[in-house]
Formats: sequence, C-alpha cells, structure tokens
Amino acid sequence: MARGKTTQDLPDDFEEHILDTDIGEEMRSSFLEYSYSVIYSRALPDARDGLKPVQRRILFTMNDMGVRPDRGHVKCARIVGEVMGKLHPHGDGAIYDALVRMAQPWAMRLPMIDGHGNFGSPGGDDPAAAMRYTEARMGPAALAMTDDIKEDTVDFRPNYDSREMEPSVLPAAIPNLLVNGATGIAVGMATNMAPHNLIEVIAAARHLIKHPGAELDTLMKFIPGPDLPTGGTIVGLDGIRDAYETGRGSFKIRATTRIETFGRRKGIVITELPFNIGTEKIIERVKTLVQSKKIQGIADLKDLTDRQHGTRLVIEVKNGFVPEAVLEQLYKMTPLEDSFGINNVALVDGQPRTLGLKELLEVFLGHRYDVVRRRSQFRRDKAADRLHLVEGLLIAILDIDEVIQLIRASDNAGEARERLMSVFDLSQPQAEYILDMALRRLTKFSKIELEKERDELQATIEYLDSILGDDEMLRKVVSDELAEVAKTFGTPRRTVLLASAGTPALEAMSLEVADDPCFALLSSTGLLARSSDAEPFSTGSARANHDVIVSVVPATVRGQIGVLTSRGRLVRLGVLDLPAMPPTAGDPNLSGGLPLSALLSLESDERALALTTLATDGPGIALGTRLGVVKRVNPEVLLNKDEWEVIKLADGDEVVGAAQLRTGTESLVFVTSDAQLLHFPADTVRPQGRSAGGMAGVRMAHGSKVVFFGVVSPDAPEGAAVVTVAGSSSALPGTETGSVKTTPFSEFPAKGRATGGVRAHRYLKGEDSIVFAWVGAAPAMAAAASGAPIDLPEIDPRRDGSGVPLEQPIDAVAGPPRPQIIRRDVDF
Repeated sequence: MARGKTTQDLPDDFEEHILDTDIGEEMRSSFLEYSYSVIYSRALPDARDGLKPVQRRILFTMNDMGVRPDRGHVKCARIVGEVMGKLHPHGDGAIYDALVRMAQPWAMRLPMIDGHGNFGSPGGDDPAAAMRYTEARMGPAALAMTDDIKEDTVDFRPNYDSREMEPSVLPAAIPNLLVNGATGIAVGMATNMAPHNLIEVIAAARHLIKHPGAELDTLMKFIPGPDLPTGGTIVGLDGIRDAYETGRGSFKIRATTRIETFGRRKGIVITELPFNIGTEKIIERVKTLVQSKKIQGIADLKDLTDRQHGTRLVIEVKNGFVPEAVLEQLYKMTPLEDSFGINNVALVDGQPRTLGLKELLEVFLGHRYDVVRRRSQFRRDKAADRLHLVEGLLIAILDIDEVIQLIRASDNAGEARERLMSVFDLSQPQAEYILDMALRRLTKFSKIELEKERDELQATIEYLDSILGDDEMLRKVVSDELAEVAKTFGTPRRTVLLASAGTPALEAMSLEVADDPCFALLSSTGLLARSSDAEPFSTGSARANHDVIVSVVPATVRGQIGVLTSRGRLVRLGVLDLPAMPPTAGDPNLSGGLPLSALLSLESDERALALTTLATDGPGIALGTRLGVVKRVNPEVLLNKDEWEVIKLADGDEVVGAAQLRTGTESLVFVTSDAQLLHFPADTVRPQGRSAGGMAGVRMAHGSKVVFFGVVSPDAPEGAAVVTVAGSSSALPGTETGSVKTTPFSEFPAKGRATGGVRAHRYLKGEDSIVFAWVGAAPAMAAAASGAPIDLPEIDPRRDGSGVPLEQPIDAVAGPPRPQIIRRDVDF
C-alpha cells in the first residue's frame, strides 16, 4: 500500500492479494540469479577474446572515442566516465582498476593500453595515481582486438538501459586469454590463468589449424610453458603439463639472481621477481627473518630499483657464508620463490568451463573462423552492391545523350527514375544513383576509371567467394593473419623453464671447492653450466624441451675460461661461478644451466658465440666475420684484464662464428646468404696477433653476407653434416620458417681460401636467401628459440637440392661430440 494513503483512498473495486512465498525457495532463486550475474557479467573472461565485460567495454569505448595509438592521450577520468555512463553500470573504481591493469607491463604480457603517468608498481606496493591525473590511449595490440568490429564480425546487444549497443565479444585477432592470462573470483568458482608468449601461442595455433588432431605433447613443443611479464624462472614442469591437459595445475616461480662481488664481500643480486611480487614484500620479509634470527649470513640489503635499470635488489652476504647456501634459504622462506596455481576457467557459449591448452586454442580458432567468415560475407555484400551501381553507371555513360534527354523530358525525379528503369532495364538503386551523379563523372576518363573499378570489384568478389566456399582457404587466411600478428607484436621469451630445482640445499656446503676436471658448456639460449660427468656427451639421450649445446671446452672447477663474442671480445669467466650439473646428468630430466646475463654483461647487439680455454699453447682460435674475414689467433692471455679484443673489426662487421682449434688440421667453413659453401684447411690461415684484422676468407657476391662460420674436425665418428635454411631476405630475423635441407659435408669439395665456394641450396618459390646455416659433426639436432626440439629432414645427398618446409624457425643446431641436451635448470 502506498505511503500516506488510507483505505478510503482506494478504488471501490480494489481487492487485496497477498502471495505467500517460501523463504528458502526465494533465497535459492535470488542467489542463483546473483551468481549467474557475477559469473557471466563480471568475474570470468570469455574464452574467445579473453576479456571480462568491463575490459571489453573499456576497449570498445576507447575505440569508439577514437583514442588510438596515433593520437594523443586523454584523461583516464574521461574514459571511465564514458564507459560508466554508456555501458558499465558499476562504480568508477572498478572500471579504473581494470583500465590500470591493462596498462601495466608487469601485469600483462601484451599490454592493451598505453598509459601516461603513475600506473602503480609491481606487486601492488604503490597504487596508481587518481584517474584525474593519469592519461591513456589504446595500445597497438588493442587495435588488433577491435579491428573489423564495424564489419558485422560480432554480435551486438543492448546495454543496461537499451539506449546503446555493445559487442558481446571483440573480433580479437590476438589469442588474448593465453597471452595475457586472467584472474577473477566469481561465486563458487574462480579463474587464474598464466600469461604465455605470443609467438609460441600463435605457432601452436597455426599448427593446430594445419593438424586439427594434434596431440597435447605436440602442441607443447611450441608452448613449453608460461612466459610471465616479469621474467623469472619456472621450477618444475610436471604441474604445467597437468594444467595443459586438465586445466588445473601449479608451478613454482623463482626470482632471477646472480652472485656478484662487492669489495671484500659477495652478494646476491636479484634482477627479476616472481609474478605479482613486489620489492617491498621481499624487503619486509627478509628484514623480519634477519631480526628473528631465522636466517643468518645477511650483512645488508639495498633496493637499487629504478625506471632506467629495472629491478635490482642487492643482498650482501657476510664473510664466511656461502652465498649459494644463503640464497637457497631465501628461496625457502621468502617470496623469492612463489607458487602459481593454474585454474583455466572461462566462459564458452555463456557457460563456465575448465579448459586445457588444446581446448583454449580450439575455442579461439573457432572464433577467428567465424569472424573471418562474417567479415568476408560483409565485404562481399558491400562489393556486390558497389559493383551493381558501377554497372548501372557504365550503362548510363554508354548512352549518356539519351539519358540526359530522358531526364530533361521528365516532370519530376520519380518519373525520371521510372523511365530510366524502363528504358535501360536498370534497378531502382541504379536509377537513383544515376540521378544523383555529378556532371563531372560524364567524361571518357570516368568511364575508364569505372571499368577498372568494375574489374577490381569482380576480382574481390571472386576472392571472397573462395574464402566463403572453401574451408581450407578460410583456414589459410586465419593462419596467415595470425602469422602477421606474431610478426608485429611478438617478443622473445622472458621466463626460463627449469625441469627441476637442481641439487639439494647447500647450507652445509664446504667453502673450499676441489679443483676437479670438468667441462664448461654453453647452450643456444645462452645458458652456462659445468659438468664432470661424461654422460652428457652420449648421443642416445632422449629428445625433450632442451637447449642445443653450441660450445664445450675442458676446464677445472677452480680454473678460468673465455667467452668469445660477436664484437670480437674475449671475456674471462671463472668456472666456479657456473652451476654444476647433477652427477646423473645423463638423465634427461636432470641437468643444469644459468643465463649468460647472470655472469657477464653484453651489449644489446652482442652475442656469445663460443667458449675457449685460456691455455697459451695449441693451434689457437679460429674466427669468421659477417663480411667474410677469417682469422687464427695465437693463444695469448692478458693476466691483468678481464676482457680483451681478439680481432680488429671493420666498420659494420661482426664475428658470426668462433671455435677453439684442437689439432690445427680442421676445416674452416663459410656459408653465405647467396647459398655458397666454402671450406679450406685451417693450416692455410697464418696465425696472427690479437690486434690484427684477419685476412680474406670467402669471396662473396655484392649484397651477400656470411651467415655461418665454423670448424669441422676430420675425425668425426659419423662424418659431418650441412644444415641450410632458405627463406625470404625481407622477413624479420627469427620469424622466417622457409625450407630446410640436410646434406653430407663430404659432398662439398674443398677449395682455396678467398674463393667463392660451391652452391649448397636451391631456392623454392618465395625464397631468395639463406637465413640460417650450420656445419658440424653428424647427427645434427635443431631447436627453436623456446628450446623446443625441431626434427630435421633425412639426409639429402644433393648438395644443390631444395629443402622441405619448416613449421617454425630454427634457432640453433649442434651435434656430437658436444652434449645434445641441457635443460634450463639453475643449480644452486
């Protein structure tokens, strides 16, 4: 009954009706409605575009506002107001928090928003500034999420008050759910998905397009594990395998650390933290442990983090304590090692489902098929409508005098339209278009333009019809567009994957280390390790996620080795600083490695090429450069320096290969970009001092360059092999798959130094250059940039034959007697 009214105010025919409802039933129905609203409208992402409703509404609104990457930033308060007023009837705080997260590079592997101002700090230690201070615009990746949205690619639905229309999903050319992950708490369920590397995800998606029945293990060759925005090291891969299979699993993420010397003390330097962990949380926990005397050996802790150098926490260790043992305790008792629980819950057809890796890729690809199909239909209809009008104009221009006379003789536009339709057999749209036509179109040049446009429209319609009528063509278009996305937005992997944590805790480790013989190992992804076990040199180790070993030298544990770089430098390195592989290194589940960046500093364009001993006897070192120069360096060690130059490089030149000679009877091999292979005996190159610039090694055609230089020993048990990959010279480095061929080295005759070599590869259509090459002891093993193994084709005895297509780019190749497999395991 309305307030203020009495029974006398009610109409005479009013009848009171009271409905009795069971309170339990009312609670159940109301709670179910509330739960569905939270699940569907707020907390869980859609498996197709990987976005929650608020994120989708932010990107759609910014696209509608024109806040694009090529325009200036606007106040975040304006964006939040537009989203809240038109599409999202919730508090501004929730909208702004979602906008901030999409702009944080430490939270998103591929940020969608380009923020300007204070957007917080990793781990949430410092919140973002108020939205009246910060500014934002769409990031380049956000454009790929919203492209083609106006071409009927997705369904639209009314907003909360039915005054606006919003998309139910974005076209999403990027597999956003896997690349950026998601986190959310709904009612009775939650989601927590890890970010991945865009290049790896797209490689797996393209493989699934080509092979719809691919097994999970095959897909994991492309996606070996998560790739977190903050880098770090993932310890243990079993939980990742479970998550990819069932949608649920967990893994441990460790900080990236290295041991450095500070005066008379050693210290632990932390450069990357676990995902969603900030420096303040680490500092607070370490101080608490030190004060409570639960951890000993820490002398000082400094936070040297800044915007220019990134994360840098320095923990100085007291004299008498082993830094590795202290670090092991920090892993156990602080967030330097954290656990990430994967729970892949997302909406599929409006229903929450727990999805494995293959299901996530299939849902995304199904969405892209639908988007491309609808886009093609939209463009075809638009082209057909335009073609219809152009054909009408061509008819009118052919009889333009009669058309003008007919129009002038008509009393009004309606009569003119009807007469045009009757006399020239035109449709109503064609007749109306002719009546609206400007007089300047009535020229001979316009007729030529119209005929050209007609031919182009007919070709466009034919192409779009082929997409709509052929599923194979549709899948190819989707695959090609994904490849372009990977080329545009892809970045190298940041997170290192470890099969295990290495050796047990080192609290009782002796300070004195025996100077035992060992081997120093360098892998293709820049991991260093030492091993005293001969087992890694066996050729029968199982294939797995691995790094190909590119260089091995004998050493002693307390000795020193050198690292040869592409800048022509030799950098001294202590073997004791390398992590030791476990004694059972022959087991493919156990081995060790530490990133090269943890032990020495290289320039941004400088690469580590090989290891060398610092022995002052022997045949020395052989080097080859990009411009075809070869050099043998006399063994020479500068005891008072940690690094020195071993070759004087010309402007624009760099070292592409280097190796330590064992006997001096080896062959030196060049492979050039124009598919020429030249090899000649090492003893034909006169040794020179370290300051010399070398001598002519290979003669090349104009515009060519050296893609490989190496050393082949004549005593290889199974001979030597040549691996060449042909592709397009215009492709970005590391993105060209091309075709690969493996040829016996014995098929290539030796020639003199400074000659042109012999042809090593015949190009297929679209190929014009050798983009990768390797020559060494057989059998050869190849790996991708992620460390995943790549199967090489059977031996082709034709030295100038063509190759077979590759599914992903080769990053490195190696063969025995080098160890074949080294997992990404840091051993502390």
